[in-house]
Amino acid sequence: VLQKGLKENFADAQVSVVDCPDLTQEPFNFPAKGICGKPRIADVGGVPYLIPLVQKEKIYDLNTVAKDIELPGAFILGAGAASSKTLGINAELIPIVKTKSEKKPAVNGSYFAQINPADKGCLLEKYSSKYTDCEFGLLANLYASEGQPGKVIEVKANGRTGELNFVSCLRQTLEKHYGEKPVGLGGTFIIQKGKAKIHIMPPEFSSCPLNTDEDVNNWLKFFEMKAPLICQPVIVSRDPGFDLRVEHTHCFSHHGEGGHYHQDTSPDSVQYLGYFQPAELLFRIDRPQETHLVGRD
Repeated sequence: VLQKGLKENFADAQVSVVDCPDLTQEPFNFPAKGICGKPRIADVGGVPYLIPLVQKEKIYDLNTVAKDIELPGAFILGAGAASSKTLGINAELIPIVKTKSEKKPAVNGSYFAQINPADKGCLLEKYSSKYTDCEFGLLANLYASEGQPGKVIEVKANGRTGELNFVSCLRQTLEKHYGEKPVGLGGTFIIQKGKAKIHIMPPEFSSCPLNTDEDVNNWLKFFEMKAPLICQPVIVSRDPGFDLRVEHTHCFSHHGEGGHYHQDTSPDSVQYLGYFQPAELLFRIDRPQETHLVGRD
């Protein structure tokens, strides 16, 4: 299904089932070997807690989320907002956490990306270099598993010929094929060659209401960042009525760039390599009572 859909949007695409590579190795350096074992997706909070105006009291903990999704000790990957309570500012969080279990403390391999106060560029830092908690704020889309080795879906796609970004292509392909039956995927992929359009939220929350996508885009800071970028997508083919963010991807790198992935900007040369696992369960945590569809791309 995925290969057929990708070939409509990329010059070359190959999808196969392989053994998950050891994710503790380069370029990932994750605190778990794989993305297998009781795979599940959690959508926590939501964009309505950020816009039109921020609700700063919305703070969550990944260790608590792991318990809420009935998988204490889970290995969690995904995309979210950093805790402004911890950082003192607004920033993008790239969560990579082996949550705490009865026997072991949490291992936090997360990154966070903020606007560099010095030059207004991207400042990407390892979370554990400054902080000891596993908190996040406002919203997150998370893929959780036992972090075990096992069989995964390997996706290779080179040379983008269509309009869709890599993640949207995967999601829309699934939606087209499975229709009303929601299918969730999570994991990691690398933009091996090329460049990508990435945003980072400003350090200050907006004091005037952000009511439209145009307002949001004027507030966000956009950058072109270079490969290799290691990305963490959370995809649900369609929302079965839980007010989900159906796709959300954050990325980091070892050259100091990272943030929220939108699209590659070098379609001819871009190369993607990804490892995905279908989720068995979906959890919706602290769903906003008042909602809207602004700012969800």
